[in-house]
Amino acid sequence: QVQLVESGGGLVQAGGSLRLSCSVSGSTFPISDIGWYRSAPGKQRELVAIISSGGRTNYADFVKGRFSISRDNAKNTVYLQMNSLKPEDTAVYFCKAVGGTYFLHDYWGQGTQVTVSS
Repeated sequence: QVQLVESGGGLVQAGGSLRLSCSVSGSTFPISDIGWYRSAPGKQRELVAIISSGGRTNYADFVKGRFSISRDNAKNTVYLQMNSLKPEDTAVYFCKAVGGTYFLHDYWGQGTQVTVSS
């Protein structure tokens, strides 16, 4: 079974930086896209950034220029470098992998808390 584990969250002041990691294990098939999502208090889960197996990236408008997603296929790990953090970035951050033998399926991690103080 595929397992995703996020790490790197914590408490940081506005303007600070954090680097999140998502480790993927247990996959018996290629993983295509891996994305970072976040769930802020009282708000719907939203896409933050996504990266394909080939390195193509997409970012939500609200993080462009501040966040950077990268992928190390050899280590089965995806990173999210978060700079210039704002209080509104406070959320639980989840990673999601997409893959499957015949049909695509989403696999989610448990999340890591990011708290940005003003």
